[in-house]
Amino acid sequence: MNFQGKTIVITGVSSGIGAETARLLRFAGASVIGVDRNEPMLTLDGFIKADLSEQSTIDAAVKQLPARIDALCNVAGVPGTAPVDLVGRVNYLGLRHLCQRLVDRLPAGGSIVNISSILGAEWPQRVAQHKALAATGNFEAGLAWLAKNPVPQETCYQYFKEALIVWSTTQSQKWFLETGVRMNCVAPGPVFTPILGDFVSMLGQDRVAADAHRMKRPALADEVAPVIAFLCSDAARWVSGINLPVDGGLASTYL
Repeated sequence: MNFQGKTIVITGVSSGIGAETARLLRFAGASVIGVDRNEPMLTLDGFIKADLSEQSTIDAAVKQLPARIDALCNVAGVPGTAPVDLVGRVNYLGLRHLCQRLVDRLPAGGSIVNISSILGAEWPQRVAQHKALAATGNFEAGLAWLAKNPVPQETCYQYFKEALIVWSTTQSQKWFLETGVRMNCVAPGPVFTPILGDFVSMLGQDRVAADAHRMKRPALADEVAPVIAFLCSDAARWVSGINLPVDGGLASTYL
């Protein structure tokens, strides 16, 4: 894959999947601008420190980004051990708002890649709720809807990943038809990142033990990054509206 002359924005760039994606894309020639609440530990072409849980700080970050970008990779996220309000703000509302603010800066053929999760696979069971949340349209309206439809703490991570899959899928074709910008999701299984321990705590030892025989091991972050890069590339120019599992076959064992 060749990204010479491309400018790519990556949230959650300072560790894990975001950092590996940045390294890979820069090696392939891209100019990478990172967005994170933590300082990066790798070389970037630009960095904006931002809290993605607040609309105002997202808007401030957007003002610092170039007038044209070629791809947006939304990797930033918090685990389900965080307060439910924060999970909803970062993993769904803030991500959606950033996409909405930047979609007009992407040219035809541009790409948005959102990191979902295999834990979002049960979205069909709540599709009407997720479509209702998607219909709120903006950050503040989404907060108001969630205040009236509270999400349980113990399943909030799964819920907002489901919601992200539904919004990304239903919104993708509208943007693709109108602007030529593609939007897809990548759904990792367990990954060796700094927050893997939080996921073990969130799911509980019984669930972790039950799933252990279903896969060889958690993924390495650099095994997920190339899939994100592919969806950003011209090789995926006719791929839009998908949720692509990158889980070592874990999801297949539930059939």
